Amino acid sequence: MTHNPTHWICAAICVGLWLALTLWVVAKVRRDAKAAKARAAAMGDAASDTVLLAYGSQTGTAENLAWDSAEWLSQQGTPARPVPLSELTPEVLSAARTVLFVASTTGEGDAPDNASGFLRRQMTEASALPHLSYGVLALGDSSYDQYCGFGRQLDDWLVASTAKPLFSRIEVDNNDPVALAAWQGELAKLAGAESGAGFTPAPFQPWQLVRKTHMNPGSPGGEAWHLVFQPIGHRSVWEAGDIAEIALPSSEGAATVVREYSLASVPADGAAEFCIRLMTTPDGGYGLGSGWLIRQLKLDEVVQMRIRPNRSFRPAPDAAPIILIGNGTGIAGLRAHLKVPRAGDAWLLFGERTSAHDNLFGDELKAMQAAGQIARVDHAWSRDEGDGRYVQHLVSEHARDIVRWVERGAYVFVCGSLEGMSQGVHAALETVLGTETLQGLTDAGRYRRDVY
Repeated sequence: MTHNPTHWICAAICVGLWLALTLWVVAKVRRDAKAAKARAAAMGDAASDTVLLAYGSQTGTAENLAWDSAEWLSQQGTPARPVPLSELTPEVLSAARTVLFVASTTGEGDAPDNASGFLRRQMTEASALPHLSYGVLALGDSSYDQYCGFGRQLDDWLVASTAKPLFSRIEVDNNDPVALAAWQGELAKLAGAESGAGFTPAPFQPWQLVRKTHMNPGSPGGEAWHLVFQPIGHRSVWEAGDIAEIALPSSEGAATVVREYSLASVPADGAAEFCIRLMTTPDGGYGLGSGWLIRQLKLDEVVQMRIRPNRSFRPAPDAAPIILIGNGTGIAGLRAHLKVPRAGDAWLLFGERTSAHDNLFGDELKAMQAAGQIARVDHAWSRDEGDGRYVQHLVSEHARDIVRWVERGAYVFVCGSLEGMSQGVHAALETVLGTETLQGLTDAGRYRRDVY
C-alpha cells in the first residue's frame, strides 16, 4: 500500500470524476424517461378515434418507427398512440377504429418476442373486425427465404378477419429509404397533411478507434475482436442493451450501408465497446462489416456511428435477479448488463469453443465475481475434451436453480447467435420452466433476447 499523498490525491480525483460522470448519466436517463412519458401523454389516449401504432419489435427498429409515426401524427392533429402487440388485446381491437401495424420479422419468418403472445392467442383463427381500418409496415431482410414473413402473416390474418386495408402492405428491406418514404406518405394522407412525415433517423456522429484486440488467438473458431471507440466532440448516452449502427464506407452517391452491433459497454466507460466476430464468405472473403472493421480500419481512424434504443433488451429493475445466457460474441450484450450497478444477483451462463482460447473477457469476469458483481458463472466448452457441451446444456443441468431464480423474480436475458444457440436455449427453457411459464415471462418482459 502506498503512503504517497500525491497518489491518494490522484485516486480521489479519478473517483470524483467517475462519480460525476455516473451521476450525469443517471440524471440524463431519468430526464429521458420523463420526456418519454411526456411524449406519450401528449399523444392520443385510448379513445376509439385514436390511431394505434401497434409494433412487433425484436431489436427496437419497429418500436422506434411506431413511436416516431405516432408522435408525428399527433403533431398534425391526429391523435395517435404507440402500443406493443403484446398489449393489443381483443378488447382493444374491438374498441379501435384504425390500427397501423409496424411488424418486424426475426429469423426465417418468425414473430418478434413481443408479438409471440399475440400470434399464439389471436392469430390462430380469424376474428370479426369489419369495423377496423388498418395498414401494415413489414420490416425484413430479403436475404432470408421468409422475407417479411411475420408482416405478411399478420396482413393475411387481418384480411381473413374482414378488416379494411387503408393501403397495400409496405415491405421494407433493411431500412430501404424508398419504402419508408412510402410509409411516410401514407401517414400524411391519414393526417390530411400536404407533405409526408418529416421524422428522420438520428444523425451519425464521429467515433475514433482507440483500441483493437484479438481476443481468441489459437481458437478453432473465427477470430473475435474487442474494438473500442471514443466519441469525438459529442457526448452519447445509452443504456445496456442498446444497439450501435455503424456506417460502412461507400462510393459517392451510393446508399449508406449500415451494420448493427450490440454494445459491450455503458456510458460510464467513456467509450463504445464491441466484441465482433470476423465473418468469412464461402469464397474465402470477409463479411462486409466485420472485414472492414477488423482487417481494414486502423487505430485512430474515425467511423460514423449512431446508437439507437433497444427497449426490449434494456436492464431489469435494480433489485431483480438476472440470468444472463449467451454464446460467442453474444458476451458483448451480456457484458453491458453486468456493468450496470445493481442490487439484485447476476448469474452468467456462457458457452464457447475452448477454455484455453475462447474465454472472452475471462479475467474481467473473474474480477467481477470476486467483487460481488456476479454471483455465479457457469461455462460450457464445446470443443474441450471431457466437456463438449453447449450453453443450452447448462440450462438443462441447472434446471432446479433456474426455476428457483425465476420464482425469486429473475429476468432472463439471452444474447448471441439466432441459429442454433437461441433456439436450443429457448427449447431448454421451455423444458425447464414449462411453455406457459416461459410465454408468461415473455409477455411480462422478463424474458429478453438480443439474437442475430
